[in-house]
Amino acid sequence: MTTHSPSALEIERRAYRRGRQGRSILIAIGSTLAFAVIVWATVINTPGWAKVQATFFDPAAALEALPKVWDGFLINLLVLALSVPAVAVAALLLATLRTLRGPVFFPLRALAAGYTDLFRGIPFIIVLYLVGFGLPTIVGVRLNTIALGVLAVTLTYSSYVAEVIRAGMDAVHPSQRLAARALGLGHVQTLRRVVLPQALRKITPPLMNDFVSMQKDVGLISILAVIDAIAAARSVVAVTYNFTPYVVAALLFVLLAIPTIRLTDWYTARLREREQAGAVL
Repeated sequence: MTTHSPSALEIERRAYRRGRQGRSILIAIGSTLAFAVIVWATVINTPGWAKVQATFFDPAAALEALPKVWDGFLINLLVLALSVPAVAVAALLLATLRTLRGPVFFPLRALAAGYTDLFRGIPFIIVLYLVGFGLPTIVGVRLNTIALGVLAVTLTYSSYVAEVIRAGMDAVHPSQRLAARALGLGHVQTLRRVVLPQALRKITPPLMNDFVSMQKDVGLISILAVIDAIAAARSVVAVTYNFTPYVVAALLFVLLAIPTIRLTDWYTARLREREQAGAVL
């Protein structure tokens, strides 16, 4: 039984790759150390760092504020959990209306386009003010603040997500629709069985990015007098005059976003590998 032995050229190539890899590791270590020295010299080793550390990064204050901030953070999670399905349904409806063909559907297309233009242009904090304080005034009834927060998030983010879904639907080649109609599928069946499955594969990364943004923006519902993580941190800061509780709230939102960010990176890389499979010889 013969064993394969690499050629001299292959051995040289492997040695070259190992050398490149070793140099890359050394360069990465060196740049990291250089960056650490710059941070130490320009930030940590400064007269004001001790005061900043005591005001924003006090471990004792963080542990003391954590239970209260965590209780408020659960409210943010509740608003997020209720907003995600509401945004998905509203965005899909808007995207479907914007892709309707024929002049008879022009009013619906114009209404959907106006909605997306309006709520993509208005800052989210203004939408919160309009919904949280304007809507109860109009109806003359005190409304649940969590429901108002969910409504504000849905109004804003359904416009963004609708445009992402519409772009994905338009990216599907028209021949796919024509083939589906030739097989006897109706408009709704074509969307459900042919267009949307292909579109969702293309738009998953931008949808995940919108989800990360929504996770972050639910922290603004504190302006509606909801005792969420930000409001809880503010109440502790008002008593202690220490801003560490805000950092605790920020870390909770970061920890919430990191899994989605990493999942987005993984899925994007996997999608790129699948699309480029066989392209490299």
